[in-house]
Amino acid sequence: MPAFNTGLLDRLPPVRGRLSANAPLDKVTWFRVGGPAEVMFRPEDADDLALFIKNKPKDVPVTFLGVGSNLLVRDGGIPGVVVRLGRNFAQISVEGDQIIAGAGALDGNVAKVALENSLGGLEFLSGIPGTIGGALRMNAGAYAREIKDVLIDATAISPLGEVKTLSLADLGYSYRHSDLADDWVFLSARLQGRTTDQDAIRAEMQKIQDARGSSQPIRSRTGGSTFANPEGHKAWQLIDQAGCRGLKRGGAQVSEQHCNFLINTGDATADDLEGLGDDVRARVKDTSGVTLRWEIKRIGLRKGETS
Repeated sequence: MPAFNTGLLDRLPPVRGRLSANAPLDKVTWFRVGGPAEVMFRPEDADDLALFIKNKPKDVPVTFLGVGSNLLVRDGGIPGVVVRLGRNFAQISVEGDQIIAGAGALDGNVAKVALENSLGGLEFLSGIPGTIGGALRMNAGAYAREIKDVLIDATAISPLGEVKTLSLADLGYSYRHSDLADDWVFLSARLQGRTTDQDAIRAEMQKIQDARGSSQPIRSRTGGSTFANPEGHKAWQLIDQAGCRGLKRGGAQVSEQHCNFLINTGDATADDLEGLGDDVRARVKDTSGVTLRWEIKRIGLRKGETS
């Protein structure tokens, strides 16, 4: 039975891309859980997306979804329109020592293009399992570097459907956070590299991959780092000290390998995972006095909840 029955499709403007109602999302997120999108929109190109945003009813919410690597979609699904950017938004080009990457480009692919063009400084992207759009949204980082360290500027569509170029200052970056409102959608980023020997770049990327493989449950159904590191602390250490390593709730478990990762052991619901995360936060608060902040984005409705 469909999760949504609102006739939303009939209210949306015509597009050149594809619109589909009650589109399943559990197969497109890394946790493999969650309800459907009320409507899924796959725009043909940037113009198609900009016109849609400009002409859609103002009361219809829009959510942008990358590869779902740092995301928990709740069991009741996502009301409104979910936008997924396809291959037309994933182009990567090189101009001198700069890389222009579409918002749909995988971070790892950007790192590979940088390697092929002897551009260093972007190796850390090979350790982030997401897209450039997602990295821009949350100032993603790994191995002591963040997007803000390499970003020159970004293009994005405003809530009015206008394409704007945003400077680094416009984005108001801090640790795993941007001040840019959620109703802006990124189209591309211009990143600064530096001419570097390919062997040195390759060695750094291999070091990052080895570190990930040895310390993170990368072959499990997970969503990456669950909580941001509080100032002066490592989230995983606080979680471990609170006795949460291996903690379970339903089909969800705190990873034994890296306890800042939650895992779907096979039959978890989004509610299991979010509830387990809240259990961890409560225990850490009790033992250390520190309140952990979710790094994983949790969106949508709980099961049985109405928008």
